[in-house]
Amino acid sequence: MRLTGHSGQDPVRCEEYAYGLGSPGGILVLAYRCAGRVDFGERREDFLHQLYWSPDGVLSTVGGFVAPREALWVRRAVTHEVAVAGGQAVYRVCLREVPPALVGLRTGAVSVSPEAARALVSIASAGVAEADALAARERLMAGLAASTHEFVDHHAVGAGFAMTIARALTRDPGDPTLLDEWAARLHASVKTVQRDFEREFGMSYSRWRTLTRLRAARALLELHPVHQVASRVGYATSSAFVAAFAKEFGHTPGGRVRVRP
Repeated sequence: MRLTGHSGQDPVRCEEYAYGLGSPGGILVLAYRCAGRVDFGERREDFLHQLYWSPDGVLSTVGGFVAPREALWVRRAVTHEVAVAGGQAVYRVCLREVPPALVGLRTGAVSVSPEAARALVSIASAGVAEADALAARERLMAGLAASTHEFVDHHAVGAGFAMTIARALTRDPGDPTLLDEWAARLHASVKTVQRDFEREFGMSYSRWRTLTRLRAARALLELHPVHQVASRVGYATSSAFVAAFAKEFGHTPGGRVRVRP
């Protein structure tokens, strides 16, 4: 099923991929293509568990933010609210079974292993045989984890320092902790942590933090005024936030995209 059109905070497109829905081992994936902020609103699903994942955007939830390497897990009958900004793809997965590592978790950010991410994308593709889709579902179920330790194990190619800091800052982009303070907490040198950021993300700590703050800001700006968003994502003044936002995205908060030469 394909829905077309774009209005307000609706997605540009929504495609449905359903396999084995008559059994507890089935899966329904709704794949959204977005242009700007998309708000899923406040909802409660009493029949199916929900998993929201964006490979290239930041999810905004009542409890904070969820980075692209993670997803938001919500058990059935738990009220939740989700919006996405800064990304073009969002996947909403509906399940009757709880993934093994998420038993006991009502709602929260969970780690998505690279293999699980590939499995999910493969399910939401045209022409997939049902047997292949259900096999991919098993890889997805096995590749979800809830703990910080498992998050680092899933994703870190270095020592894990950068991933530990990244997960904390995604939850709270306004966290004022300095790099030397992070290093002290992790019992590592500043140079070691900097090298780990370069290895994991291909950029410095300060650059990664700036991007994370501004992506989170895009998820907040349609709900809150600029001065509140600036403070929440860690800027001391609105003017500093507006300047950083314009430099990164080519337009001021609330302004139109400026075509760069």
